[in-house]
Amino acid sequence: METQKTDSSSVLDMTEGPLVKKILFFSLPLVFTNVLQIFFNMADTAIAGRFAGYLALGSVGSTGQMIFFCSGMLAGLGGGVNVLAAICTGQKNFKELEITVRASFVSCLAAGLVLLTAGFVFCPPLLRMMNTKPELFDDAVLYFRIYMLSMPAMALYFFGNALLGARGDTKSPLLFLILAGIINVILDIVLVVFLHLDVAGVGIATVAAQYVSCFLTLFKIFKVLQADGFDFTIRKVSLYKIGQVLKIGLPSGLQNSIFAAANIFIAAAINTFDAVMVAGNAASMNGDNLIYNIMAAFYSACAVFIGQNLGAQKKKRILNSYLISLFYSAACGFALGSLLFIFGRQFLSLFSSDAGVIDCAMLKFKIMTFSFGISAFMDCTIAASRGLRKTLVPSIIVFTLSCLFRVMWVFTVFAHYRTVESLFLLYPFSWALTAVFEIIYFVFVYKSETRFIAE
Repeated sequence: METQKTDSSSVLDMTEGPLVKKILFFSLPLVFTNVLQIFFNMADTAIAGRFAGYLALGSVGSTGQMIFFCSGMLAGLGGGVNVLAAICTGQKNFKELEITVRASFVSCLAAGLVLLTAGFVFCPPLLRMMNTKPELFDDAVLYFRIYMLSMPAMALYFFGNALLGARGDTKSPLLFLILAGIINVILDIVLVVFLHLDVAGVGIATVAAQYVSCFLTLFKIFKVLQADGFDFTIRKVSLYKIGQVLKIGLPSGLQNSIFAAANIFIAAAINTFDAVMVAGNAASMNGDNLIYNIMAAFYSACAVFIGQNLGAQKKKRILNSYLISLFYSAACGFALGSLLFIFGRQFLSLFSSDAGVIDCAMLKFKIMTFSFGISAFMDCTIAASRGLRKTLVPSIIVFTLSCLFRVMWVFTVFAHYRTVESLFLLYPFSWALTAVFEIIYFVFVYKSETRFIAE
């Protein structure tokens, strides 16, 4: 096994020391990074809603599930890169890490280009399938197609972010996103408030910010790999390693995208209400995304800590990494959900001054805000299985017990009651059901993968 050439002090050793402290300190920069990542979209909806009206807000919000479908696919692929790089780091195997980097770069860039092309082609029929309101349709198509231009940049950002995270560097992506977020807000204001470009303006601002964060992340990766003695000459990419990246990352990406596909049916159900309700849901999604992304920082920590300790053959630390990450994420979900319920109207006023829109959004908050913590038991367990290089079965469980469940709920429970409350109750029920089976599977995989590791 070839030893990693870099100075070990530049890599966070997750295989030694107190896990409670290390997971927290690793996750905190990720929390801020994830919040800034969704800040791009929050800035779009806030400025669109406040300065271009609720129809512009509804148009941007109408594309939310399709955007989540694409970004979820790329995030899942980045998760595969993260796990493989973390295992190599835990093993201190630099040669294998170099092969992984090359294969990961090609895989992620290709995925970004494919999504860019598919997004342009399939945007109108998907929006029609979602029953997008006629008054929102044209602007929704325009915004989504502009947003799709950021797919290659987003893919390479996730690639770079995954490699940095595997080394324990969660601060650099945070600094890059702070700069990109400032650029995003400035461009939003200039293009929407002063140049009156409305949805086109917020789309252009987001794309520009994504490319800034991408280039900064890639430059950091270049400097890190250069210090490690990485050979930058063009070489044949390992098809086997690409297969490994796809084997772990693709099911994770499909899992995220399957959620988005199921949520398209939810979006179609929301579109059966009036445009004010559609705008209210678009505003409320900012609260959802904020809490989800804060919790997701601990899921990322869970996967990478388990990956490094799997590489180092530390059985007890694998299990403890899962339990500590689960505690942090669930506690955040319940605490932040409660705060969002209490201060929901003040939060929503950032995105719309229309009282009707805020009232509609609060109907969703009354159900969702006390349910977020339940989702941690599902998502953190999925991340733990990913850290053990198992993603296919968790994805099948999600598809069967969560996504299909949601679609069935829309066509049964919601079809019967036709109320906002009956629609959004599907979230906590689907999370709880899926969590039970994900935990059962993780226990089985943990025992299987660690049976030859000494205590």
